[in-house]
Amino acid sequence: MSDDDKQRPGSRPSTRLVHTGRGHLGGDTSPVNPPITRTSTVLYRNTSVRTTIAARKAAGERVWNYGTAGSAVSFALEDAITEIEGGARTMLFGSGLAAVAHPLLAILKPGDHVLFAETIYQPARTLATDYLTPRGIDCEFYTGGHAEVATRIRPQTRMVYLDNPGSIVFDIQDMPALAAVCKGRGRDILITVDNTWGAPGLYRPLTLGADISIVAVTKYIAGHSDLLMGSVTANTRCADLLYRAAGILGQVVSPDDAYTALRGLRTANARLKMQAANARTVIDWLQAEPEVERILYPALETDPGYALWKRDFHGANSLFSLAFKPSVTAADANRFVDALRMFGIGASWGGYESLALTYPPERLKGWHGGALVRLHVGLEDPADVIADLELGFRALRS
Repeated sequence: MSDDDKQRPGSRPSTRLVHTGRGHLGGDTSPVNPPITRTSTVLYRNTSVRTTIAARKAAGERVWNYGTAGSAVSFALEDAITEIEGGARTMLFGSGLAAVAHPLLAILKPGDHVLFAETIYQPARTLATDYLTPRGIDCEFYTGGHAEVATRIRPQTRMVYLDNPGSIVFDIQDMPALAAVCKGRGRDILITVDNTWGAPGLYRPLTLGADISIVAVTKYIAGHSDLLMGSVTANTRCADLLYRAAGILGQVVSPDDAYTALRGLRTANARLKMQAANARTVIDWLQAEPEVERILYPALETDPGYALWKRDFHGANSLFSLAFKPSVTAADANRFVDALRMFGIGASWGGYESLALTYPPERLKGWHGGALVRLHVGLEDPADVIADLELGFRALRS
């Protein structure tokens, strides 16, 4: 951020989450939040207006011409996410997985080659192996980072896809270095990043060389475990292509869900700061327990990805994994989680509540250590979180 930006009111990241997407007063009075408009049919004043709007839509402009086009509140959410991510335009989808699927379906064609990081979200891996591969798209998985990608790029390579940090094991790849590898080949290789861990505003991969950023809005943006939504933000290389494809496929979210997500965005900074502080307190305590091998969390000074996190990220959240020592079996890890009373056993994260899930090592690609438990620390008092985890360790030791 330049010195001029620092002096400009509203330019700081925490303020941006509060004000972005709100627009300006259009009259003498205005609601604080964009109103919900529930409709399928949109009426036109006359045929001339309808013809003009149709022409604007055909040219790629976002217009309100039918319920599938969105509404004022979904447009506001799109604009907010676009600004936060630093892209050209954003599309909204009914779930995070639908957002993951969209760039793959909209861009790839039979004969294309895609490099997927080993540590991507498991449903994304299933999408690659069970949907793309049978349709003639060559899906290859790589370990490591940009140096490995450089050895695997082919003339048919169309995309590199990764989570940053990686799912469950939280490995971090060097995005500027990866971009240099992909953009230096004289061909159109797009970089797609699942940025759910880094949203909103903790990581901005589009500003570091990526082309597409995917976010499960379900998580920290919505923040209350009551909403399913995903977003895709792209730069100018592919934003219009993705936007047109979303319209062809009829991708839309309800105005009520868009309103709920936008409301969650306004408090995301406060929740993230509090939950990250809670997580750090819990992590410091966990590291002293004899059964713990290490904590997988890039914001931890001892983590292998800490230097990249420090350079490229603007903060951390409260999701990490606990790696047990080899003497702790997968069954022991299950007993640990089952002994917890306050933690929920749930597959999502980013809400206000603490969650825990076990991951047997043999099921995790890119992980060569012991049994893992992924923990999400919520807004509860960290002393209560620690007291609950003590129950898990007692179960292990019994």
